[in-house]
This record gives sequence, C-alpha cells and structure tokens, in this order.
Amino acid sequence: MDLTFHTSEGRFNYRVGAIIIKNNKLLVVTNRKASYFYSVGGRVNYNETCEEAIKREVREELGIDMDIDRAIFFHEQFFDEKDSKEHFHEIAMYYLMKVPDNISDINCCSVAENGIEEEFTWLPIDSLSNYTIFPTFFTTELLDLPKNLKSIVEIQKR
Repeated sequence: MDLTFHTSEGRFNYRVGAIIIKNNKLLVVTNRKASYFYSVGGRVNYNETCEEAIKREVREELGIDMDIDRAIFFHEQFFDEKDSKEHFHEIAMYYLMKVPDNISDINCCSVAENGIEEEFTWLPIDSLSNYTIFPTFFTTELLDLPKNLKSIVEIQKR
C-alpha cells in the first residue's frame, strides 16, 4: 500500500527518489502527459523503509538492481501539480545511487500513476536549468553535491 492519501485540502505523499548520474548526466523520467521531467522513484509502501523503497522503485522502473551510495536530500514541499492541478504536501528522501556498468542496458519498465508508459532520458547536469524538472532544486544542488544529508523545504503554494 502506497503511503499517499487524499484530504479535503489536497493530497499527502511520502516518496523516494533516485539520483542516478553517469558522465555528468542525470537519468530522468517523463511521459507523454507530463510537461516536465522527474526523478526515478515513487511512493514508499506501508511497512517499508526508504532504502527498501528506493531499491524496489529502481528495480521496478529500470529492471536492474542498484545499490545506494548515500542519502543526500530530505525534501518537504507544498505544491500544485502542474498538469493535474492537484495540491500536494510531499515528503521525500533522495538517494545518490551507485551506477553499475550495465546502466546503458536499461529498458523502461515503468508506467506513471495514470497508467501511461514512462520514458527515460539523460540530461546534462550543467544544463538542467534549461528544462522543467522536479524537484526544482536539482538545477542548482546537483552541480555540487553535498557531503552530508541536506534538508530542503519548498513552499510553492499552501
């Protein structure tokens, strides 16, 4: 059971995201209904740790196992989803992943919440500001990765 629920004011999400970097490029996801890019990852399941969740999400979406390097960002945000206009309060953990040599062999095995197939692409980290990407802090924070876990709070709307 995904840790997400609806309230009269919007929706709460507890999610994890994978930061997968190779050759100074970030692996991101999109789908034909989305007007933006987002991280590999998804919702934490009830009774699942964040570390278990990110390993599961990577395996489900990429079809390969990947180890965690370290937790890198704790992110709390309030936002209106760009396409659905649904209001969210979201808490997320982002993990820097250890990229295996066979990363070029990935095939998209993932569908978005609405059942639409997702697509992967590699974006240059130094050009992320040229794209609409979520979380938005990726455009600056991935240029110089923090050595310790960093907490980021974004309030776009409440």
